[in-house]
Amino acid sequence: MQSIANRFLHRALPHLTALPAWRSVSRSSFISAAMRGEDPELGEFFDYMEKLKNYEKIGVPKDAGTDSDDGFDLGRMRRLLKRLGDPHCRFRAIHIAGTKGKGSTAAFLSSILREEGYRVGTYSSPHLLTIRERISVGSGKPVSAKVLNIFFHEVKECLDESIQLEKGQLTHFEVFTALAFALFSKENVDIAVIEAGLGGARDATNVLTSNNLAVSVITTIGEEHLAALGGSLESIAMAKAGIIKYGCPLVIGGPFDLHIEQILRNQASSMCSPVVSACDPGVQGIVKGFGPVDGRPCQFCDICIQIKKDLDLSIELSNVKLHMLGHHQLQNAITAVCASLCLQNQGWKISNESIYDGLKNTELPGRSQFLSFKEVGDLGLSRVSVLIDGGPPDAFFIFTIAHTEASAKALADTITMAAKGQRLAFVVAMASDKDHVKFARQLLSGLGPEVVVLTELPVGPIAPLSLVDASAAVDIVCPHEWITA
Repeated sequence: MQSIANRFLHRALPHLTALPAWRSVSRSSFISAAMRGEDPELGEFFDYMEKLKNYEKIGVPKDAGTDSDDGFDLGRMRRLLKRLGDPHCRFRAIHIAGTKGKGSTAAFLSSILREEGYRVGTYSSPHLLTIRERISVGSGKPVSAKVLNIFFHEVKECLDESIQLEKGQLTHFEVFTALAFALFSKENVDIAVIEAGLGGARDATNVLTSNNLAVSVITTIGEEHLAALGGSLESIAMAKAGIIKYGCPLVIGGPFDLHIEQILRNQASSMCSPVVSACDPGVQGIVKGFGPVDGRPCQFCDICIQIKKDLDLSIELSNVKLHMLGHHQLQNAITAVCASLCLQNQGWKISNESIYDGLKNTELPGRSQFLSFKEVGDLGLSRVSVLIDGGPPDAFFIFTIAHTEASAKALADTITMAAKGQRLAFVVAMASDKDHVKFARQLLSGLGPEVVVLTELPVGPIAPLSLVDASAAVDIVCPHEWITA
């Protein structure tokens, strides 16, 4: 997992040499470098997948994620899985949706279950450098190129038939999701942790049924993909509530606005699903301190859960060491613990020790990730800390793929906690369809970075908006030079 971060940084760091305060570099170099880093034996697989419609690249159509006539056709996904033998019906699953936090929550849960000895499949999106990161089986590492290539050729004939019968309408995400589910079935996973891609109700992952779904999790509700999910927080909440299944417990992370939480609770009530809230009055999580452990920054936390409503759940964990930093990551950890306790309630064997160790051992490249002292040294740097989001240092390099107001605030809080008073340098990657003004207001106001390196990536038909322009809109004053390479 660490090699992913190092590969990314080795490509990015040359752009930081003798920079003025603001500079833009094309992201195409990052993308092409990532592709060159793929195993050559996957060439045919990538050629095949590139021919499919990829909404991650071209932008998601209006209302495509809503449970309406304009929403994605789940029937297409179900027919594809049926031709593959309905692999998604052969393992138990935890389904996670949410605007933010679902990837980290999935990582915490997968780590906890692996600590207990379960064979875990994990499906997440998007990825940093290789699409193989989206699938892991057993070890938690990305599926190997060899395994993915062999399995692709095993099912290719079925995929060809399905694409033809669906008149070419199957998408990149649908096909890759089906491949993940089929691989989980073949590898006989005990349980799969499945992260939804967009929304929930019409997401390709939402083919799981109450027969094999163990727990649904909704982490947060925020203003992202507004047009694709109906145009309001309420419609986004309804879309994500679509993963709730009859009789299956729902864990909600939060915090939520009261009327948004009520939408989720009403849907759960209609499905006779008990609700467990990570913001319940009986839940307490405290960050006690911050310091290095094994050469990497760590936050020390206490977690106490005493829930009586709907389900009777309890645990006390003292001095939990989280390498995933920030109060938002503590909240994600608590959400994962609540889901683990729901599994305990259903008869799954999960010890408190496995929960403690699973949280401690969770790592996720690009999510509030500090490189170790050794990794920083391997990059040829000294007296510098490197934080990727996605002795004391003289400066912090922050590589961020955060792109919403909420994630920018969470990152700013983490930087304030871990790098207070230090010189800051940011590398920011944002698509053109994000709210640059709100992002700039949250992340740049008050932190005063000395260097900001910007990349550009237009998505769909939307014209790029410069973060430099966004910074001016919120009165962030700093000298700048804008160079497109």
